[in-house]
Amino acid sequence: MKHLFLSCAIIVGSAGAAMADMSVSLLAPWDGKSIPDGQQCTLHGGNGATPPMKVSGLPSGTVAILVEYDDASYEPLSKDGGHGSLIYPAKGDSADLPSVPALSDQLPHGVTVHKPARGTGKYASKGYLPPCSGGNGNTYTATLKAIGDDGKMIEETTVTMGKY
Repeated sequence: MKHLFLSCAIIVGSAGAAMADMSVSLLAPWDGKSIPDGQQCTLHGGNGATPPMKVSGLPSGTVAILVEYDDASYEPLSKDGGHGSLIYPAKGDSADLPSVPALSDQLPHGVTVHKPARGTGKYASKGYLPPCSGGNGNTYTATLKAIGDDGKMIEETTVTMGKY
């Protein structure tokens, strides 16, 4: 599989051309408004996993989707995958990104960890760290980047996962 090299060779930069119309829909039980019950971190009684998503309008040449999970309300983890970044294989003009378990680097469906969450101590994770603000109303986002065969970003879009 050609996209496997991307886990260590992604060059994230701005695309040279105007952005097209890549769009993302969160799938149940995620609604983009509030983090579903049980999808928070284990420190707050949850057993979270990434939200399943449907991505449409993938640009031609997309071989993978890099997803950077962030807590927009907490500066240290607010950008560039503060809650971890994962690579999902993709081909065609749409992709279904399955839910995968948090806190692990052993992921199903061909998903790989690009960078683990930046949390430390009791907030450390080998991969995705689910919402862990303790219900303080923090806003969680996912930035999806369509990656081409050359490891460069073609297009990106951000979706709000919800508040917790």
